[in-house]
Order: sequence, then C-alpha cells, then structure tokens
Amino acid sequence: MKKCILLIFAYLFVLGTGYSQDFQGKAYYQSKTSVGDMSFGRRDMSEEQKKRMMERMKKMFEKTFILTFDKSAAIYIEEERLDAPTNDNGRGPRFGGVTPGKLYKNIKDQSYTNGSEMFGKFFLIKDDLQKLDWKMGSETKKIGNYTCYKATAMKAVDSTDFAALRRKREKDRKKEEGNKEGEEGTNLLSVAEEPKEMEITAWFTPEIPVSQGPSDYWGLPGLILEVNAGDTAILCTKIVLNAEEKEEIKAPTKGKEVNQAEYNKIMLEKMEEMSERFRGGNRGSGGGQGRSRN
Repeated sequence: MKKCILLIFAYLFVLGTGYSQDFQGKAYYQSKTSVGDMSFGRRDMSEEQKKRMMERMKKMFEKTFILTFDKSAAIYIEEERLDAPTNDNGRGPRFGGVTPGKLYKNIKDQSYTNGSEMFGKFFLIKDDLQKLDWKMGSETKKIGNYTCYKATAMKAVDSTDFAALRRKREKDRKKEEGNKEGEEGTNLLSVAEEPKEMEITAWFTPEIPVSQGPSDYWGLPGLILEVNAGDTAILCTKIVLNAEEKEEIKAPTKGKEVNQAEYNKIMLEKMEEMSERFRGGNRGSGGGQGRSRN
C-alpha cells in the first residue's frame, strides 16, 4: 500500500508541473439520496398522498451540481433545471424552506464560504474546511476515462441533514403510538447532539491534480470523482478542462455572516418549528420563498 501511495504522489508531482497557473476545470456531479421507508407526513394522510409525497422527495434528492475549480479554489453550485409546472411556480419540490447557494472552498487557507437562503433570509456561512483523515487503499477503477483510487474516512454526521430528520420522525411516530422507547429525546436539537459518525468512501484521480471534490469533500491528491456517504451517492458524469471561457472563482458575499455551528442551530430550530406546524396540520408559508443565487 505504501508503494501505491508513493506512486500516486510521484505521478501527481510530474503531472502537476504541466498545469499552468491559469488552469481551470469543471466537473458535473449527479447526487442521489435514498429516502428509504420513512414515515413522513400527517397520520391522516391517505396512502396515495404519502406515495405522491415520497415521489416528490425522491425527485428533490436527485440533483446535478457543478464544481468549477482551479489549483487553489473551487465553487460548488446546484445546476438550474427546468421542472414541469408545479404549485410552486415551476421551481420543483423544496424541503424545509432552505435554498443552498454557492459553496466556495479555498484549499490554500483551508476555509469555506457558503451562501444559503433559509425561509427568505440570507446567510453567509464562513468557517474552516473539515479535514478528514483519509486512508488510501490500493483498489482502482475507471470512472469515464480516468483511473481512480479508493480512499476512506470517518466523518461526523451532519445534524441538519435528511437522516437527522428521519430519526426525529421515527421517534415522534413511536411517541404518538405510545412506545416508551420513543418518549425520550424526541426534540430535534437532542437528536442533533448524538455523537454519530459514518464511513465515507471516495474515488479520486491523480490525473487531475487538484485537492478538490464535490460538496465539502477535499484533501486527496487528485480530483474526487465519486463519493458514497450513508444514503447519499455523488458521481461525476462529465469533466471539462481548460475551456476557452474562464469563470471567476470567488466567494459569495450576500447574507448575515455566521459560522457553521451558529447556522446549524438556527436551521434546527426552524425545522423543529416547521415540524410542529406540520404535525398540527398547519402547513404555513415557510416553503414558498423564491430561489436565489449569491
């Protein structure tokens, strides 16, 4: 394994010397998240209503993202898509009133800036990039025309992700059914405090010598083309290197500045509030805000 790692770094060094300072590329990723058999929605919903909601959820968690990168920084953004007309003016299904914007990652100073809209309010999340302890193996496979190497790491579960909501829904369901096991810790904030980790599997290619990847993944000696994390799989479907037209890679600037912990706390409180309204049959107006880019 050590020999394999040395070969990767040697190849990376030789290849990297051939890339100019104005090198830039784009990688397109398909992201899918399994929604499983979660008990979602009000108890008085019909099976047909639940089925339609699950279909909308599945569609919402199948997205295309674009990573625009150079040797030191990158922008990760969801690709705009044209959905069939819906009751939310054709913007497609949304969840939680949250619209992500641009995620800017700077490898040099190991920081990120993430623009996000939550229930009509704009936030600018600034924090340090999480450095994963990657373990590189000797397995390889082809993704498109690129030879990729496998790496794994353990990562703390995001307290604001879909899995956290699913755990909360299950606990709430058990509580409503009178199951004593579910009577404790049903508050979403308490669920978020549970120390949980999951294994991340990534496939990277040293043929593109940048330490970038989709979402908040980075830190490997080559572009990450595939990530498997829990119920979510992210796969690169297209790469464009050194296109004639270059894009400016810069951090978003719009919104109230907070760190990640502060933002998570606000989001969890909003999700708890929305969940209470939903269980009470008051759908509210939280999910109908306009879409934006920072």
